[in-house]
Amino acid sequence: MTTTNPTRVRKSILEIQRDYENGNTTELENLMTAWAGIKALDPSDLNSFFVIGGYHGEPFRGAGYGNSQWWGGWCNHGNVLFPTWHRMYLVRLEQALQSISGCENVMLPYWDETDEYSLKYGTPSCLTDDTFTYADGTVIKNPLVSFTFPVTITDNVSSDQSNGGGLYTKTVGYTTVRYPYSGLVGNPEDQKQTAIHNAQWPTSAEGNKVLNQNIVNWLNLSVVPIAPDGVNHTHPTTFPAGIYQAYKDCLNAPNYTVFSNTTSSQAYNDLLPSGAVPVMPLEQPHNDIHLAVGGADITTVPGQNFDASPIVGANGDMGENDTAGLDPIFFFHHCNVDRMFWVWQKKTGNLDTLEVIPEYPGTNSVDSQGPTPGVSGNVWLSMDSPLMPFTDANGNPYNSTHVVNIEKQLNYTYSIGSLDQLFWPETPTNEVQLMKSSDTNSTKTLIVSGANKAAISGSFIIAAHATVNGEKHLVGVKSVLSRNAIQGCANCQTHLGVKAHFSLNYLSPEIVANEAVEFTAEVIGHRPSNAGNTLKMDTVPNKSLKTSIR
Repeated sequence: MTTTNPTRVRKSILEIQRDYENGNTTELENLMTAWAGIKALDPSDLNSFFVIGGYHGEPFRGAGYGNSQWWGGWCNHGNVLFPTWHRMYLVRLEQALQSISGCENVMLPYWDETDEYSLKYGTPSCLTDDTFTYADGTVIKNPLVSFTFPVTITDNVSSDQSNGGGLYTKTVGYTTVRYPYSGLVGNPEDQKQTAIHNAQWPTSAEGNKVLNQNIVNWLNLSVVPIAPDGVNHTHPTTFPAGIYQAYKDCLNAPNYTVFSNTTSSQAYNDLLPSGAVPVMPLEQPHNDIHLAVGGADITTVPGQNFDASPIVGANGDMGENDTAGLDPIFFFHHCNVDRMFWVWQKKTGNLDTLEVIPEYPGTNSVDSQGPTPGVSGNVWLSMDSPLMPFTDANGNPYNSTHVVNIEKQLNYTYSIGSLDQLFWPETPTNEVQLMKSSDTNSTKTLIVSGANKAAISGSFIIAAHATVNGEKHLVGVKSVLSRNAIQGCANCQTHLGVKAHFSLNYLSPEIVANEAVEFTAEVIGHRPSNAGNTLKMDTVPNKSLKTSIR
């Protein structure tokens, strides 16, 4: 796939928006025209947003349409193909944008989720504004806000077919939604309850205010030290534990396999010695953004209170794997994930080769979600595994070796955004990193095990706490991006357990060693329900949940 064409630049959408605000309107205008163009194409057109957005999950195709042995969509999660498959996915969407007349030079921008603007305000407004105005005064509906379905898609694989339809069936004319709204319209009762729920925010401005505050909360989540008497320290020191920190931490992953996905990193962290720093995979902050945009609330008093969703019934499309790819913001989010992938490659020197550790957890086609159509069940994944459904002009599937170096092979690069540096001071080695030990910091890790997906519908959160003298303090959170009805996925039934690793290096050794301090965890998600839109993010009983200190 190597080419000699000029390298083009994917910019921050905020940079493009600010150019527009300063009178340089062409780039944002062309982007809007391209997006409006692919959304208006016939749903059978291979360049249509309906087709390409639908590659991720619904509408299911190939073996996944009616066979529970396969994941219904083409996407890869929880395995080593996660970064490379989504990299190729973005290229395909970009090609479609460039197919619109006059938009041949359009590049897909990234939402820089850890820049100063996002940390303070959430999403750039061009991703949420109702309309867009061209320089000549023409006003159109903003194509980046949502997508209206041209046909009905059916939750075919799901076993949740109660009340006349699958929970994530979407009827023709349905328009995607984000937090705090609900998108459950699978049957008449869902439609009724969703209309009542969504009426709480009658204007998009009201809804976007809630959405952006939630994103800011997720990005900036923090924890604070705990005094021996169980009271938070009064000094201003806090320790970041949100998406911003997770993106920073993933850049320290020692190799591609554990960097690439949550399954491999979980296995790696399980085998670390005491005092070692848990690795953060790229897929984790990716999951967090999906939940922040799609339906899980984080409301906290830093270090103390945690409430996963006071807004009952919020079920946005980004929070559900089946429908996430049909919200346009998905691609701006994933463009930033791909940028962070490239930042890690630059930092570690893995520009031309990526190593998959043979037969490691996360390298089998049935790890986590199960095989995608085009990939056999229970086979070992490698850099040569096909990235279906993406093929070259001759119909040959692309694989990960074709998408390693974005500049040499794919003719694009990224502008310098947050967490990026032109020259990294050092290159991490494959050696295990140890926590810095001092008189005031613990080197221990809290391990939460036994979280059972079978008790939960869709995506969920694991929240860990330390209780001192009756006071409950937040230790950290981990989000898990999933599908609604895993009962309809046979492979999912063999991968029900989820673990989480939380560093305790912001606590004193005395607090961690104190037998009177109780470390606990809870799973917060949607309980399986046949009662329509009564789904809400709430504490879900998980009797097998356990905590341990290493």
